[in-house]
Amino acid sequence: MCFSSDQRPPAPPKSSEIGEHGPVELTSADGTRFAAFDAQPVTRRGASLVLLPDIRGLHPYYTDLALRCAEAGLDTVAIDPYARSAGPTARDDDFEYLPHAKALHPEHVLADASAAAARLRERSQDPIFTLGFCLFGGHSWRLAGTALHPAGSIGFYGRPSTAMEVLHAIDSPLLLLVAGADKGIPLEETMAFDDALTRAGKDHTTKVYEGAPHSFFDRSFEEWAEACADAWTQILGFIDAHR
Repeated sequence: MCFSSDQRPPAPPKSSEIGEHGPVELTSADGTRFAAFDAQPVTRRGASLVLLPDIRGLHPYYTDLALRCAEAGLDTVAIDPYARSAGPTARDDDFEYLPHAKALHPEHVLADASAAAARLRERSQDPIFTLGFCLFGGHSWRLAGTALHPAGSIGFYGRPSTAMEVLHAIDSPLLLLVAGADKGIPLEETMAFDDALTRAGKDHTTKVYEGAPHSFFDRSFEEWAEACADAWTQILGFIDAHR
């Protein structure tokens, strides 16, 4: 598991109060209805965000993170990508996510992210970014090589192989936020992806947090508070540079 039930995302540099927010249900182009969570800022930053979770789906960590993103001025829609196999059941600590992760197809992630992007475009024409974690960190990077054409794609401790399949098609900037001591995704694998992006001439930034474990982005990890603060700086700086 990427996070325990008592973990929560660290707070960003606050630039807005939280506006309208709450659970919603969206429909993908293939007719799938899936759970999502809206979090609108009062004071907009000038960018919108499709938030993809970790392997557990739309766990409460990510509804909380959506609210934190709104506090940073980002109009955010967080999505649950497992509706086709798991239906609308809650993604709490009892949710058996692994069979649904194995059943997932990249086109499902694209379809659901596109539905979230369409909802964001109903509210503004601000450029849309993607942010994902763990399994969906790799899918966030992959979306940069799809018809979604985000303004930029950000991933925490993602699996590079997910995005390597579409390396040739990537046409949006990437931000790779890497746990240097990730036991599940070797640093060598991520740095090989970084090298492949460089050789292919793809716009990207890679930030390695030396010694940090997988899922370090958590406000209860006092020893990684500095890394968490820097990660917010990296995210918001990347978005501001590309919006």
